[in-house]
Amino acid sequence: MVVTPLPWQQPRWAQLVDLQRRDRLPHALLVSGPAGIGKQPLVDALIARTLCRAPAEAACGACHSCHMLAAGYHPDLLRVTPTEKSRQIRIDAIRQVNGFVSQTAQQGGHRVIRIEPAESMNVAASNALLKSLEEPGERTLFVLVADLPSRLLPTIRSRCQHWNLSLPPVQAAESWLAERLGDAEEARFWLRVAGGLPLLAEELAGAEARALRQDLRELFDALVRGGEPVAEAARLDAQALDRVLWYGIAWLEDLIRLGLSGEADRVRNRDLLPLYRQAVKNARVRDWFRLLDYAREQRRLLAAGGNPNPQLVLEAWLVRWSALLRS
Repeated sequence: MVVTPLPWQQPRWAQLVDLQRRDRLPHALLVSGPAGIGKQPLVDALIARTLCRAPAEAACGACHSCHMLAAGYHPDLLRVTPTEKSRQIRIDAIRQVNGFVSQTAQQGGHRVIRIEPAESMNVAASNALLKSLEEPGERTLFVLVADLPSRLLPTIRSRCQHWNLSLPPVQAAESWLAERLGDAEEARFWLRVAGGLPLLAEELAGAEARALRQDLRELFDALVRGGEPVAEAARLDAQALDRVLWYGIAWLEDLIRLGLSGEADRVRNRDLLPLYRQAVKNARVRDWFRLLDYAREQRRLLAAGGNPNPQLVLEAWLVRWSALLRS
């Protein structure tokens, strides 16, 4: 199967192919954009074309190198991600990178190092990577993929060419998503919920994500009606803390939009408008801002490799929600 970027990424893809054909592609790229925007398809296509033995506009999909990549292993590709028990990329993983770039490519082409999410490298790992970025050797390509590039060390960012992906045109994203979901109305709804991020929209439309969203909607309704927050927190899957916080942040942003403007068209989760209107009556906008700051900080700590007690975080957060709804 030939790996290709998403339809709306064609202009960026054409630039990358042109640079590669003219041998002007930098040895280190930083591809960034919010989770769900479609970084992975573009990066997958670039890596496949780089390792392909007979590339045209994209990887050929037929050579031995393409077959190895499709099978899930290529000796000249090193993927670096956080370990299962940690949200961080530590120095041991980067030492493997330094050893990898000192070797000759087994297939006689490029060596490719993919680091994702790049912002999960801790300081020691980032500093260890600098030497390889400064002296990568010939026919070596680093691809750093980041949701939040600002969390990378400036010294890392300065050694990479930065390609930031922006939101796709709504019509293009809706058409793609409608084909994936088999329903244009569903595509329109979920793309709005996801803030225009098409791959996130596809994920949110899945059965498991829908079930979590329904649980949270029922919880929100229970809190509005005076439910006990600690008991409500016990109903949630604590392991889904990051996604619970993501939904909470999105809903708080909706509440603030509605509270400041009074315009229903500005909210992303329109099916929640009856709950929003009740909540807006019960609390001041500045209080919602404080709760939003708390949720963002908890999510930031989680992304930075913190190991909070998920149940306690949920309970503390819902207690704050409840206090506002009853004020």
